[in-house]
Amino acid sequence: MRALSVKYTEEEKKPKFKSETPSLQNMASKLEKRNEYESIHDDVKEYYGKRLKSSSDLKTNACVPSSKPIPVHIRKALAEVHPDITARYYGCGLVVPECLEACRVLDLGCGSGRDCYMLSSLVGEKGHITGIDMTDDQLELARKYIDYHMQKFGYKKANVDFVQGYIEALQEAGLKEGSFDIIISNCVVNLSPDKTRVLREAYRVLKDGGELYFSDVYSSCRLPEDVRSHKVLWGECLGGALWWEDLIREAQDVGFSTPRLVTASVITVDNPELEKLLDGYKFVSATYRLFKVPKCSSEGKSLVIYDGNVTGSEETLEFDAQHTFKVDEVMEVGVELANILKCSRFASEFTFQPPGAPSSPCCAKPLAVSSNPFELVEQLGNATLSPNTGGCCGAQESCCK
Repeated sequence: MRALSVKYTEEEKKPKFKSETPSLQNMASKLEKRNEYESIHDDVKEYYGKRLKSSSDLKTNACVPSSKPIPVHIRKALAEVHPDITARYYGCGLVVPECLEACRVLDLGCGSGRDCYMLSSLVGEKGHITGIDMTDDQLELARKYIDYHMQKFGYKKANVDFVQGYIEALQEAGLKEGSFDIIISNCVVNLSPDKTRVLREAYRVLKDGGELYFSDVYSSCRLPEDVRSHKVLWGECLGGALWWEDLIREAQDVGFSTPRLVTASVITVDNPELEKLLDGYKFVSATYRLFKVPKCSSEGKSLVIYDGNVTGSEETLEFDAQHTFKVDEVMEVGVELANILKCSRFASEFTFQPPGAPSSPCCAKPLAVSSNPFELVEQLGNATLSPNTGGCCGAQESCCK
């Protein structure tokens, strides 16, 4: 019997098990994404580890901090940081939230450690600072001056350590769930290829009631591929800038409270070649604070009174761009902010009126300030807003005793 010659159509040649095709496509997609992330990480390591030797090597003004006056106690802490460390500083803001004494703080993308050493002085010997960065050259410099700073501050043992790792992968770096009171980051989240994972990991390692307080670069809209793929623009913190509205959405999706805008300042590129590529796109440096607190209704009002015990903010406490609390003055706040104050390290710094308490005729009202950093700058008619600072801590067991 002669063997039959069978011809198959293109459709018949496709896999019979339909689940195999999407599975392989999914694996290929993940591999492609991983390769993309690794490429971005390598580019950033090269840029900050090899190409940039000091802040004078920057090609734009994105990583230049505000020129606004800095409070005396923070200025003193900064002055004690070794000049070799300060020379490698590439931040875009001042990341010093209030209530720091005895707190455990994590610095995402710590670089050469300037902010870590500044905060080391402010948290005191009972507090602790951990810096994480992926760039070996930066970490080598940061670790070199641990003993120098501990002697400078008069500490018997180091309250600073530095970890090599990625800010998207804190678990892999050995950072445990619920182990930090505060997380800071200074102009680094924009360098990450996976910002949602950064927020998710930050949420995981924060204690209940903890805060993510960070300064970063934001764009006026989502950026096109030619801007996002430009190595210099990415390294200069512009190519990877997040649209500010995406931050609000992604933070809430992860579980954080609504991001509260603290400061904003305009970024100018001042580089003709790069400005041509960025024609029509605007950027700001902005500081937001996000809290890990229980969910609550966003509707309704509460009355709170600031007790005036925060170091450096004895008369007024500038919590965010909308709320400045004056000592012993009744202020009306939204339910969400009242919940943040009650469930965080600020609980002992405020007196809370019971629900349904009659509003005082002289009750202070919050400013009508937009959460849009671009609108905030326009509203104030100024390119720079003063940074929110402080240095005290409430009586939370995990943070202050």
